[in-house]
Amino acid sequence: MLFYLHRFVSISGYEYQESEAVMSDPVQCHRSFKAYLVLAIKGFCMGASDVVPGVSGGTMAFILGIYKELIESIRSFDLVFLKSLFSLKLRDALNHVSWRFLMAVGIGIFTAVFSLARILSWLLQNRPILIWSFFFGLIVASLFTVSRYLDRWTPSIFAWAGLGAACTYCLVGMVPASTPDTPWFLFMSGAIAICAMILPGISGAFILVLMGKYHYVLEAVNNRDFLTLFIVAAGAVAGLISFIRFLNWLLNKYYNFTIAVLTGFMLGSLRKIWPWKKSLQGMTDNHGNAQQVNILPSQWSMEVMLALCLVVLGFLIVFFMDFLAEKRKRSTIAKERERLRLKC
Repeated sequence: MLFYLHRFVSISGYEYQESEAVMSDPVQCHRSFKAYLVLAIKGFCMGASDVVPGVSGGTMAFILGIYKELIESIRSFDLVFLKSLFSLKLRDALNHVSWRFLMAVGIGIFTAVFSLARILSWLLQNRPILIWSFFFGLIVASLFTVSRYLDRWTPSIFAWAGLGAACTYCLVGMVPASTPDTPWFLFMSGAIAICAMILPGISGAFILVLMGKYHYVLEAVNNRDFLTLFIVAAGAVAGLISFIRFLNWLLNKYYNFTIAVLTGFMLGSLRKIWPWKKSLQGMTDNHGNAQQVNILPSQWSMEVMLALCLVVLGFLIVFFMDFLAEKRKRSTIAKERERLRLKC
């Protein structure tokens, strides 16, 4: 039975509509075809982000307002689901999980990965300043909108945000390591990378780079090395199932502190996403790639002006989404109040 308490937490255009329409079974929530189409578009944006090393799909989910629901949907694949599945009670198994939500988002993600990979790779190789500028604007704007929706900013909240920022800042500046290609390490790489991919500000692909497995896994994809891919995927599934439950518990028990840390993750990731960089001569990583440091533009140019326009565009997109979320929140609350008034 459905009872309404309506709590909305709108963060940077993403509306955590924990519509305390708290349902006895939230996975039974059905959407219209239009709503699922919107979810697929949001998944498309997440997939486009995942293609870019250094940009987290979790960040995009955070910006787009589906982060908490994504976590809860993945968490719905639990022991009850497995018990129903192995008992061949397929209807009960499907009714227990948020498969419609995940399928809509998943279709969008895979569509983006397969359709935009070549385009974004070309942009990163040939127009890196422009693509990084757009993502920089998105994330900076998100930081401003996130700060408005924490219950309060206390010294401890600032400390947790600073800790998250410091950890990510150091992480994205690390030099990729040389690591073994053994099954146990591939399994661990998949588990850690998928956990990072869920966290805003930390790119799962970049974690694979740090662990020295990005090129190895990419070659496995190109060479159809299914054994290697199976080991990495198994690690990803194990890591995702275990980590999601922990993250969901943190969001429910320590909401402000968790959001502060996640916000810090996004802040720290700006070190990687800063558009203007300079390669250091004679300093390379274990794959022979030149190390880079962030710099300011050396002179005003058309490219700099276009990059700044893209930063502003990223800003405007996030703030416009935040405006729409606030408008939708007020409209939904007004409708629910009217419904309750008529019911009384």
